Amino acid sequence: MELDLATLGSLFAHAFALWWVIIPAVFLGIVMGAIPGFAAHNTIIILLPFTLAVDVEIGLVFMVALYAASHLGGGIPAILVNIPGTGGAAATTLDGYPMTQQGKAQAALALSFFASVLGGFITSIVTLFALPYLSQVGFYIHSVEMVIVMLFGLTLIAVIAAQDMLKGLIAGFLGLLLGAVGSDYIYSTPRGTFGFLELYDGVPLIPALVGLFALSEAFVMIEQDLIIAKEGRERARSASWRDTFNGFKVAIRHWGQTIISSLIGLVIGVLPGAGASIAAFVAYQQARSVSKTPEKFGTGHAPGVIAPEAANNGVTSGTLVPLLALGIPGGSTAAVMLIVLQYHGVPLGPKLFIQNPALAYGVIAAMAVAYFFMVFTILPLARYMAQVTLIPTKYLGPLIVTFTLVGAYVPRGYIFDMWLALAFGLIGYIARKTGYHVAAILIGVILGPLVEQSFLRALRLSDGDPLVLFSSTLGNVLWAFLVLSIATPYLTKYWRARR
Repeated sequence: MELDLATLGSLFAHAFALWWVIIPAVFLGIVMGAIPGFAAHNTIIILLPFTLAVDVEIGLVFMVALYAASHLGGGIPAILVNIPGTGGAAATTLDGYPMTQQGKAQAALALSFFASVLGGFITSIVTLFALPYLSQVGFYIHSVEMVIVMLFGLTLIAVIAAQDMLKGLIAGFLGLLLGAVGSDYIYSTPRGTFGFLELYDGVPLIPALVGLFALSEAFVMIEQDLIIAKEGRERARSASWRDTFNGFKVAIRHWGQTIISSLIGLVIGVLPGAGASIAAFVAYQQARSVSKTPEKFGTGHAPGVIAPEAANNGVTSGTLVPLLALGIPGGSTAAVMLIVLQYHGVPLGPKLFIQNPALAYGVIAAMAVAYFFMVFTILPLARYMAQVTLIPTKYLGPLIVTFTLVGAYVPRGYIFDMWLALAFGLIGYIARKTGYHVAAILIGVILGPLVEQSFLRALRLSDGDPLVLFSSTLGNVLWAFLVLSIATPYLTKYWRARR
């Protein structure tokens, strides 16, 4: 199928004709993404009878639009109440919530929405043209390269530790220790499970996420009158449409950061099993390493909101690449899409592009159109959702606890997960009160098991030779980039001091 102007025009015209499917899916995705625990795949599973009953194209477009919108929605609670709606929005809390505490919630939401929409739209267009080439990325990224990619995200622990070396490293190592709970990847021997069968698959992400961020924040929140610091309350109360447009102006000034971060998300999204969490942390780390003012990250800095949001929305189109081109689901949401495609008898891989190329390319075009429709939702959302920060915490705290405990229960349906969320909430509360950073703990919980799995797989393939980590040309290039990204802030600081 040749992607000339006429073909592109017909693809987009057909996608716009499906507005009656895309718009409801966008609104539903934003709402479900903003509720911690209600990820896109959970919502799609609930609506699986609908997607199986309708035509395969309608069902696929509905799922794609909902998936894309849920990534945008996940950043809303991350900014407003320090609770990431999805794992990919966890890095957004690092700078988004400090902006809210300063009375800049409206501007922070505008930054997030702009980066999400532009990043998702750009990567959808890139994927449309580069689909045959992107599908080959998975053949060049093996266990060795995956270890290095995830080390980019783990270096954020060192960044956080730079503020207080001892406390930052303790928090990071605690996260890695918690991430090691479960069956090991070689002999399936249980580690640190204390006899709980629910932990044999490892610490589930949603209860850990909900506990460390949502419940601990709710416990801290109840101790004060409002989320916003005293000096920022007047600014929040007098906020107007101007604040939203000022947020967009700032975002436009950082358009280059948006494009780079979204492309990072696209490449990581192509890798099966990588996901938005890794992409967001890697993009945040890269944005900080190349910034002229890295010390501002973590204090309410605009690029600290833009980078993770652009990256986790760049993942959305990347996840579809291995599904369509290879028949391998790139994540949990793509796995549900695979079920729908198989139910309808749609061939995947090279056969799809031979027998039904309009479906393969049409889905990507529909994702771009979904991001286009999101433009009309973000203006009113930024203006009115920011008012949540003015609700007294005596009402907001109990609501957060209730919704997040339900969110912890939903993914697996275990009461145990609600107790686990409470345990993580207690850990997070103690960490916040004693000056430890909960983001460092979460990074360890998310990335620790993934690094271990890829590292052990690489050792198995090399008969236990650790030098396998330096046996790949692409891997060595990534090692060089990793060292350079870590060293850049220190070299920049040294050069400025000399000047």
